[in-house]
Amino acid sequence: MIMVEPSPARSFLAGLGSHVARPDAILMISAHHDMTQAVVKSGDELPTIHDFGGFPQALFDLRYSAKGDPAMAAEVARLVADAGQPVSLDPHRGLDHGAWVPLMLAWPDADIPVVQLSISSAHPPAWHHRIGRAIAPLREQNVLIMGSGSLTHNLRAIFTEGRNHDAAVPEWVSTFADWMHDRLMAGDTQAVLNAVEVAPHGRRNHPTMDHILPLFTAMGAGGERTERLHHSYTYGVLAMDAYRFD
Repeated sequence: MIMVEPSPARSFLAGLGSHVARPDAILMISAHHDMTQAVVKSGDELPTIHDFGGFPQALFDLRYSAKGDPAMAAEVARLVADAGQPVSLDPHRGLDHGAWVPLMLAWPDADIPVVQLSISSAHPPAWHHRIGRAIAPLREQNVLIMGSGSLTHNLRAIFTEGRNHDAAVPEWVSTFADWMHDRLMAGDTQAVLNAVEVAPHGRRNHPTMDHILPLFTAMGAGGERTERLHHSYTYGVLAMDAYRFD
């Protein structure tokens, strides 16, 4: 809904392309590409996947026509394999909405090649962090490694409580988001990796792990410096924070 509803997060993403240096390619890690192991989308064509239901027709009409980069996909797979992790290439799958929504807002011309690497809810946060460290050398090739998830993500709280997009933020959401911010800025990697288990209201904010896992891969791929680029809430229970790791 960020595509059709005004919000601070939408405005931030719409300006992201001018905030970061233009990359030669983008490697996207989306919460909506969840596989049992590492899978890299390797096709030259990337169909727009509308992997949702019950939303306005305007969203189903959207298409993001970015090209893939098979050579870069092969390099991603090699780096993951060299780190001792099973990995496969998928030349057919397109871009899920966790990928094309932020990309369409930030780079609407779709003129930057995109490759997508899966998360795996079958593996713990530390596995995702190791995957991030394995793919970190891609940054030296001017590849933007981008995680797409949500700092908090309890959809049931939206639907059962009938929340609108500018609803008030409950304490159990803001407390978790503030704890995460403090630990991220302190560089406390272990605390962040264990956040769902040890942070206040961790499991309530993440009933499933999928939407926080991209953060761990992005952290692993980044450097020592952490910067918060954006902080806002949507529907009161979705913390839409964006962090940069350099």
